[in-house]
Amino acid sequence: MCEVESQFESDSRLLAAVDVSRHYGPMNDSKSSFTLSSDQIADDTASAARALECVEAFTDRFNARDLAGMDALLHFPHIILSSETLTVWDGPGQLPATFFDDLIAATGWHRSTYWEKRIVLAGPRKVHLLVEYSRDDAVGMPITVHRNLWVVTFDAGRWGIKQRSY
Repeated sequence: MCEVESQFESDSRLLAAVDVSRHYGPMNDSKSSFTLSSDQIADDTASAARALECVEAFTDRFNARDLAGMDALLHFPHIILSSETLTVWDGPGQLPATFFDDLIAATGWHRSTYWEKRIVLAGPRKVHLLVEYSRDDAVGMPITVHRNLWVVTFDAGRWGIKQRSY
């Protein structure tokens, strides 16, 4: 048995000792596996779709250079973890009005292109995504490429980006 298989077996035994039914529904057999109900799967699928729509709308607003539109797709407090630096935005309007002019002057940015938005964890009110995108110049060539974790939550009756980790 390889090391990964051994770790999986160990993790499976640990799951058997934990009551996961309150999070994932009842256990389906005596072999320590569990299943999600069809309602839970549907909820998670719908949540993932709404979270992706939110991220796509944010990207559209970013590429339109619309700071207020971007803020409207965030939840506050909004958390940004850049390397080891934690920043908390208590409300909208945290970026300077010159943000896009400064970005263009410093890098030649013209638009951002998302290569992948992968759901890594989904629940009925929170979705974690691995987001890969490039900042591109005017001819569409990537200037920089980024891999981030974003957390999108359902709060106050709407989906919004709550946290971004760079």
